Amino acid sequence: MTSNQAAADPTLTPAWAELAALAAALDGTTIRALCEGDPQRLDSLAWTGAGVSLDATRQRVTPDVVAALLRLAQERDVLARRDQMLAGGHINVTEDRAVLHTALRAPAGSALVVDGQDVSADVQDVLARMSAFADDVRSGAWMGASGQRISAVVNIGIGGSDLGPAMAYLALRHFSDRDMTFRFVSNVDPTDMVEALHGLDPAETLVIVASKTFTTLETMSNAHAARDWVVGALGEDAVSRHFVAVSTNAELVERFGIDTANMFGFWDWVGGRYSMDSSIGLSTMIAIGPAGFRDLLAGFHAMDVHFASAPAEANLPLLMGLLAVWNRNFLGIQMTAVLPYSQYLSRFPAYLQQLTMESNGKSVRLDGAPVGYDTGAVFWGEPGTNGQHSFYQLLHQGTTTVACDVIVVARSDNPLGDQQDMLVANALAQASVLSMGRTSAEVAADGTPAALVPHKVMPGNRPVSVIMVESLRPHALGALVALYEHSVFTQGAVWGIDSFDQWGVELGKKVAMGILGDLRAGSADDPVLDGPTRASVERYLAMRG
Repeated sequence: MTSNQAAADPTLTPAWAELAALAAALDGTTIRALCEGDPQRLDSLAWTGAGVSLDATRQRVTPDVVAALLRLAQERDVLARRDQMLAGGHINVTEDRAVLHTALRAPAGSALVVDGQDVSADVQDVLARMSAFADDVRSGAWMGASGQRISAVVNIGIGGSDLGPAMAYLALRHFSDRDMTFRFVSNVDPTDMVEALHGLDPAETLVIVASKTFTTLETMSNAHAARDWVVGALGEDAVSRHFVAVSTNAELVERFGIDTANMFGFWDWVGGRYSMDSSIGLSTMIAIGPAGFRDLLAGFHAMDVHFASAPAEANLPLLMGLLAVWNRNFLGIQMTAVLPYSQYLSRFPAYLQQLTMESNGKSVRLDGAPVGYDTGAVFWGEPGTNGQHSFYQLLHQGTTTVACDVIVVARSDNPLGDQQDMLVANALAQASVLSMGRTSAEVAADGTPAALVPHKVMPGNRPVSVIMVESLRPHALGALVALYEHSVFTQGAVWGIDSFDQWGVELGKKVAMGILGDLRAGSADDPVLDGPTRASVERYLAMRG
């Protein structure tokens, strides 16, 4: 084995072999037994940082496993790669780009020059322009073409240009301007646009078109539909007062009718799924105000600083990412359910789906060789307690083991009797039963008839992390998102994959354009189409009429 092979393939490292042996030794050992057998576990497997608590005592690990995972991180140069990312190194190798979403939330006065450009100065310039514009909209200084105050904001984007702003608006709705309506359009399905515009007055509506290239098919189709809606009511000259752009393509923005003075740029070192704290967050800033948005950025930055400086054995994102590697590669767990016990976080699982699965859904290493091991897990989820009356049955008693992240907000911004305590009681109860289970003896001791005992046994042994924040302020949301961002980075660094490209989504777009040409022509004559696709096109054309 050469040193280059060891660097490329994590399975060739000593720590990987050690972890495989530890997993074999733990086979048949339950989380309950681990907790009962180690009173110190409550201290050794719970950490805090940047206002976030991560309790991994219900994970199927021992301190020896954690120590071996930290050795794996060392052998895989995870922290060196972290430092390279933070310094602006081109760690997105397939696109030869820096990965600098952390620069978006660095405080004013920070110095970072990358490829000869002062990145920090650029970021602060855009933030200042965003803040001035958001203040104008919120105060009424920015008015529509007919002199009416803006009362509704429609954000048009897709992927990271939608999921981040939509998630953040819902998460921080308590802090938003309740006199304004915010809606988000992403799907090219015309229903999405029609429903988003329903009941709005074009004279009081501001549309944000978020597309870096200003060519994204779904986004621009929806943008032109919104443009027709505004022009039909207010005339062509109204476009410049009712549309702004988050883009880098000044030519196409101007051709659309948007004043380029109202174009807010960002950079190729910002991936879509890492962009909610860039100008993509303009709708968030309008909703919660520039001060609230800067508090959000401060929360991101606090977790960035923790990731950059905390010792490995107490570094939340590093440990969270390593536990994910343990569950995926050594326990064979293919899925993680994100279970936020906060209605405000209802879109957080969907946001994490893109962050984690687009980043680490890769089957090729950085060196171009196929991976010989599992990479990114499937992420999904719903807020509690709704999920308890839906899919938790499979989590508790199904034949597929699913790891779970239970997210708890300690203080509610909407106190209502003892309902917050009721909510948290459910969260902690589910974490307990998922991990500890309930034996047949315990079920029988409750007086359960013998025939029903096997039906009420809870196997437990489902790995659970309990992630807790004091309250869902903008600062806490920023820290929570950054925790997951850096956990995703850690996993990708261990696996030796590029967590910052997304070639898997590109081919489908290209093929779709070819099929669209056939649909517009009303025929399926394209020789490039495979047989089943040609048949589906013909069937669709027949049904469409």
